[in-house]
Amino acid sequence: MAVGIKITLNKGLYLRDPQETALGQRIIKHSILLLDEIGFEAFNFKKLAIRMDSTEASVYRYFENKHLLLIYLVSWYWEWVSYLIDINTMNIESPERKLKIIIQTFVYASKENPSIEYVNESILHRLIIAEGTKAYHTKGVDEENNEGFFTNYKDLAEKVASVIREVDPNFPYPHALASNLFEMANNHIYFAQHLPRLTDVKVENENFDEVERMLEYFVCSLLKFPQGESRCFS
Repeated sequence: MAVGIKITLNKGLYLRDPQETALGQRIIKHSILLLDEIGFEAFNFKKLAIRMDSTEASVYRYFENKHLLLIYLVSWYWEWVSYLIDINTMNIESPERKLKIIIQTFVYASKENPSIEYVNESILHRLIIAEGTKAYHTKGVDEENNEGFFTNYKDLAEKVASVIREVDPNFPYPHALASNLFEMANNHIYFAQHLPRLTDVKVENENFDEVERMLEYFVCSLLKFPQGESRCFS
């Protein structure tokens, strides 16, 4: 990803796009760091302003509230993962190979460096794992969905579902599998780190290889690959 690239997100999420100014970029940068440090419940704009040596009013010029800021950050990550899938599968014809790369991208997107100084992908990934579902597991999800706030996630799921359909045109639940692969990648990293009795994988020193193998196992068990199940990800 080039230094000057801009992630396109729903305009209803912000009052002023923080990507366009130095102050806005600082808001993104320090929001990620502070949310990762203290969690969404303890986070507020006053604490953010203190952390970035600015004023609370300056933050409110960009975001109406912390919930919309969280959706903005989560949407940024969804779009970043979608971008990586496009780049990493470019000129690859084999749907089997594309699906394997998608799984790797879901698990290891945080290891990619987009050369955007104000977004630390590794910390943002950790934030998505711990706090991401709070962006849409809310009472207002239907209204926000009508506003198009989750389009980036839907587009990501559709992109993955289309590859699943290439692999197995008769599979009846491509969108369910697509969203589950993304959620499982995050959930089982979290479970391994904090609630280990809820998973069978281990995560040590930011090594997510077992999570990747687990996702591949589920895909190979559910889909009929073009040249037979025995060839799955061979």
